Amino acid sequence: MLAKLVLAASLAASVAAHATFQELWINGVDQGSSCVRLPQSNSPVTSVSTTDIACNANPHPSDGICQIMPGDEVTVEMHQQPNDRSCANEAIGGNHYGPVLVYMAKVEDATSAVGSSAQWFKVAEIGLPSSNPDYWGTEVLNDNCGHYTFKVPSDIAPGNYLIRAEVIALHVASSVGGAQFYMSCYQVNVGGSGSANPPTVSFPGAYNAEDPGILINIYQQLSTYTIPGPTPYATTSPAVANTPYPTTATWNTALQPTTVPTAVPTPGTPGIGKA
Repeated sequence: MLAKLVLAASLAASVAAHATFQELWINGVDQGSSCVRLPQSNSPVTSVSTTDIACNANPHPSDGICQIMPGDEVTVEMHQQPNDRSCANEAIGGNHYGPVLVYMAKVEDATSAVGSSAQWFKVAEIGLPSSNPDYWGTEVLNDNCGHYTFKVPSDIAPGNYLIRAEVIALHVASSVGGAQFYMSCYQVNVGGSGSANPPTVSFPGAYNAEDPGILINIYQQLSTYTIPGPTPYATTSPAVANTPYPTTATWNTALQPTTVPTAVPTPGTPGIGKA
């Protein structure tokens, strides 16, 4: 009976708490939605073998390209509804627990590149940073008003890239096809003079529906969690701790904007500090 109640609650939450990555920050400067391919809806992708797994299902095109440099701190921002940046609402609600992952792919033209034809390398991830109690990457995301910050690798080659931000919700992932994938792709240009071209994977192809981090019952005590996909390039993932994870936000919610810029900011635009 308890299992049935848990499943029913999970299904109810899954209807009400879908979300999308919508905005981007670079070194604390709000880029808004100026260079994101916004998804058509906040519904998840549920098949790892469809081309939608790369950049979502027929996302809206964008002609914006945000400018970044190796070593920059880039922040992706997720919310449940379009243009709702309120910190009073969970970024991804209910019990949509799971990891947060970020990939990059070097492309010829970020505005026209096909995500399912690109070659991706992972640059950041957070899965289950604590097992006492279980505490997921999505909960860290919610603690920080939907923001997740990563550092651009310091040695990657210059040029156009796609950034793929993703949440994998595992609340009904105990059967094949139950995991829910929420992703958006951002269009950026990387400057500098680096030369590294990290090992890559493809979407579809990087995930299998029966990977242990995708086919999993999270309604049990977990001591480990295998984050799907390759090992992140030039960084490490937080280990699963057996002490409580700090829930204090590192994002200053008092400075969270309420509007969404739609044009790429001009160079020199002031920011709000570390996101």
